[in-house]
Amino acid sequence: MIVKYKPKRNWLQTIFHTEILQGLALTLSKLFSPPITRQYPKEKPPIYPGFRGQHALVRDPQSGTAKCVACMRCAQICPSRCISIRYHQEEETSRRVMDSFNIEALRCVYCGYCVEVCPVNAITMTDIFEYASYDRESIYFDKEKLLSNWDDFMSSSTYDQSSYVNPFWRPRGLPESELTAAKRVPVPDDWRIENQFIGRKARSKKITGGE
Repeated sequence: MIVKYKPKRNWLQTIFHTEILQGLALTLSKLFSPPITRQYPKEKPPIYPGFRGQHALVRDPQSGTAKCVACMRCAQICPSRCISIRYHQEEETSRRVMDSFNIEALRCVYCGYCVEVCPVNAITMTDIFEYASYDRESIYFDKEKLLSNWDDFMSSSTYDQSSYVNPFWRPRGLPESELTAAKRVPVPDDWRIENQFIGRKARSKKITGGE
């Protein structure tokens, strides 16, 4: 490692404080230059597909309630353990019915795993990112709040509820044959990587030399 020391100042630099004058000149030159930062909140940042913002439960237009089937996959895969779900089973059909769905957003790391793993596309992360608060209760989302987040998202955006698709609903790298029917949704071309495989499939293909 080479250590470089600052050159010693001469007597003229010491008397006239040339370093201070150089700093002031740089500040003055930048004072009249156009700004390079976005003037938030007057200028909003562009939101791209797949943005991970405020959580919401997708409202089923037919039943009027959440699409969640209480499979518990989102709660199991969540790395921060911020999702808690309670459900009961119907006696006649043994079908699970979700009773409560809670997300502690302050613990969330916004990885998007819950959106990606949901087999029925019941949860999404909206484009809304301006929801700071002075208390914890308002950022603790229960079932009704999550459904309300979905309604607010649909009303404030240009999306159509019947055609809205979150790119995370269509996981990257998985062929369509391995997806549930609900997850076979149209996504941007750069999100569809049909020929990529992960995990044991990658290893088996390397061993067998398959395409």
